[in-house]
Amino acid sequence: MKRGKKTDDGSADGENDAGSASAKKAKKSKEPEAPVLYEDPPDKMTSKDGRSANMKITSWNVDGLRAWVKKNGLDWVREEAPDVLCLQETKCSEKALPAQITSMPEYPHKYWAASNDKEGYSGVAMLCKTEPLKVTYGIGKEEHDKEGRVITAEFPNFYLVTAYVPNASRGLVRLDYRKTWDVDFRAYLSELDIQKPLVLCGDLNVAHQEIDLKNPKGNKKNAGFTPEEREGFSQLLAAGFVDSFRELYPEQANAYTFWTYMMNARSKNVGWRLDYFLLSSSLLPGLCDNKIRNKAMGSDHCPITLHIAV
Repeated sequence: MKRGKKTDDGSADGENDAGSASAKKAKKSKEPEAPVLYEDPPDKMTSKDGRSANMKITSWNVDGLRAWVKKNGLDWVREEAPDVLCLQETKCSEKALPAQITSMPEYPHKYWAASNDKEGYSGVAMLCKTEPLKVTYGIGKEEHDKEGRVITAEFPNFYLVTAYVPNASRGLVRLDYRKTWDVDFRAYLSELDIQKPLVLCGDLNVAHQEIDLKNPKGNKKNAGFTPEEREGFSQLLAAGFVDSFRELYPEQANAYTFWTYMMNARSKNVGWRLDYFLLSSSLLPGLCDNKIRNKAMGSDHCPITLHIAV
């Protein structure tokens, strides 16, 4: 599914980069501009209300678990050492999981969800240092759950939900489905939130505002930045959830988590912010930091990490 977005990303970004004929001429006569990169600031480990972070959660769309393991993704995980590791787009059935990850002693509690119908498609995972009270899969609707997109873990003070949200795809062929998903997923989260506050992490497959992608003008009709998808995200926020990165860094531009493999997009920082930690508003006082670990390689997404006092 993401392939469609990558092509769209690439063509839109390419058009924006190329510009008009006159711009091309001007480019020949001057040096190309240096890319504006995002430097992840030092980790903040204290919340607004003065508590120390006691939970560290990392989320990473690995774009194929088996390939990511071969690219030494687990070395980075061991260095980062989160309490919980959430992975999306694993593209791997449980029986095909690499031994390097299934045998990781650091995470004795491991949970996997894969697509029922298509091998090598979608899929999420959650690896925990301490055992959750309860773990469930999906959101209770077969049309969504057969694609292996959601795992929910209940901890004493909160729920943790990891999700790989469906991509609207090239030509927006799945946009109608995505709109249905957005409504059903929001209802699922709101129901959980009544019982306990929650943290949602994962690849939510939308850049919410123009600040969240490099080339907004060229991508308004492309998957991930359509008005419908952006409105779906706005409605999630209106339901009482908070984008923790924007809460902490409201004006921070050039902070992206996804770059197409094409056209050296990552080295030029032509990217999108598609990966998020959303929090129930009642967890906000304990928010310490939301990190974008954009130097970590191994996928077309980079990992993100949440520090929180719960």
